[in-house]
Amino acid sequence: MSKIIKRILLGLLAVFVVIQFFRIDKTNPPVVSEQEFMALAAAPADVSQLLKDACYDCHSHETKYPWYTNIAPVSWWIANHIEDGRKHLNFSVWGTYDQKKQAHKAEECYEEVKKQAMPLKSYLPAHPEARLSDEQRARLVEWFMALSEGKNLSESTRQGDAGAAPALNEAGGELGEQGEHEQQEKE
Repeated sequence: MSKIIKRILLGLLAVFVVIQFFRIDKTNPPVVSEQEFMALAAAPADVSQLLKDACYDCHSHETKYPWYTNIAPVSWWIANHIEDGRKHLNFSVWGTYDQKKQAHKAEECYEEVKKQAMPLKSYLPAHPEARLSDEQRARLVEWFMALSEGKNLSESTRQGDAGAAPALNEAGGELGEQGEHEQQEKE
């Protein structure tokens, strides 16, 4: 190996060692239960678990920092993702959003989940629990859609039936078979 290559490699190693002293802040802000999404949205257990597994690391104040967040520059990249994620949507401060903003955020959630933009593909290799099956993705889309429209979530939607949720009227009540048929004709 030539002297120039050795010096370059030693220089890169020195830079790598030095940047390890520039740590990210891993302190999560406190969670105020009265403002937290799960407490306010009364999400069913299956939806709550999906959100905790696939969303909360970047979109809440409940971030869990794995071992590799101790290694720069990977830690800087992850910290940037978390900061950006919380800026766009923070489930820990859901109660601070007005109703219009909550509906808009829920609409963005179902759009991002539906088009498979969330969770980020780069997040999935280290977090297999965040991988959403087609059924799980459909469940989140259905639930966020109902939430964004301000609908009263039906019992089957709350309990996470595997089938489709019953059609709902403008007041959020179930339409029944005849009402579903009439609703489909209007659309």
